[in-house]
Amino acid sequence: MSGRTYGGSKQAMSGGLFWAVAAALAALVASVLIGALRRSPVAGAAPNADLSVYRDQLAEVDRDLERGTIGPDEAARLRAEIGKRVLDADRARSAEAKVAGAGSRLATVPALIVAVTLPGALAAYWALGAPGYPDMALQPRLAALDAGIAGRPSQEAELQTLGRARIPALDERLAAELAQVTDPEMLRSRFRTAFEAGKPQEAIRVQERLLAVLGDKAGSVDHANLALVLVAEAGGYVSPEAEAALRASLQADMSNELARYLVGEMFLQGGRFDQAFRFWRPLLEGGTPDAPWTASIRERIGDVAELAGIRYAPPEAAGQNGPTAEDMAAAGDMSPEDRQAMIEGMVAQLSDRLATEGGSVEDWNRLIRSLAVLERLPEAQTIYDEAKTKFEGRPAELSFLRLAAVESGLNP
Repeated sequence: MSGRTYGGSKQAMSGGLFWAVAAALAALVASVLIGALRRSPVAGAAPNADLSVYRDQLAEVDRDLERGTIGPDEAARLRAEIGKRVLDADRARSAEAKVAGAGSRLATVPALIVAVTLPGALAAYWALGAPGYPDMALQPRLAALDAGIAGRPSQEAELQTLGRARIPALDERLAAELAQVTDPEMLRSRFRTAFEAGKPQEAIRVQERLLAVLGDKAGSVDHANLALVLVAEAGGYVSPEAEAALRASLQADMSNELARYLVGEMFLQGGRFDQAFRFWRPLLEGGTPDAPWTASIRERIGDVAELAGIRYAPPEAAGQNGPTAEDMAAAGDMSPEDRQAMIEGMVAQLSDRLATEGGSVEDWNRLIRSLAVLERLPEAQTIYDEAKTKFEGRPAELSFLRLAAVESGLNP
């Protein structure tokens, strides 16, 4: 299915203004940090002042000894006491010198911090943030996405964009032909034939006629089939017209898996990953294991859950056959010859099993794509033609097989 997305318009603030404000704030914070780191303790004047006083005291002791006011023993005791104080002051002055030296070395730290953290922060924001966009709370964000879904292009507009505009003359001819047909089974048969032949415009008009004939008796499958062919016609895009058919299908039967899958696809295209997850999770965990949409859901639901902010580990698939993505990755470390032999062996096993036991549409889809990867296109075309026969009358399965053929370069 198409990976197209659509959403409401966003009001972006000027990129220049944003970066100017961000730079100013970064500079302000950096200046505060630099100032704090460069601010070293102020060297006190006390140690130097004390040394001067102690020198004066020593001189005074010498004078008192000369005058005879103190004896030699007293003079020696006083000199020892003053000398001890001089040593203490000298140690204090040395400690302050070391702190000052360390402070000068720390002067380079702020520059290193700014040089590393500022570019790192900008790089992280550029990768994880959304430059140029204002903050938006969750509810306004969801409301904007819902508005985008409601205002998305119509079926006709999308076909014009894709260069697949419908042919007015064909519509006129079909309207004249179908006006006379009132047998539902005849219309269902013609729908399957047109759909399988890759004639979406005819299939749509036939299915619309069927719904008109059935009226209130139309079932969930009838509405889902109309949605399916509309989506196929638009290259996977779920238009408002397809949505209307899906709503009618789910109103008739809320458990219709095809309808639930396509509704999830619509929400995925509109950016409502939470709603896509809500519709897809029950299909993966409790739906039909071999349904064609199960493989598509399994491949993408992990990413959908992550985008929705939900932690989710998909349950392991049971009974997978043939080369998977993990098998292909494991083959990456092999030599080209061994890798080719491994893949061809897996393809041969899958081909033999489908020929003898049959399998799900997922298995046929995997075989077609694997043969295309091996550049065995004639064999892939044969398998595709055989698969169409196997799933004749099952539009959903045929739609997925047709997608595999188109993407593999086969003739659908």
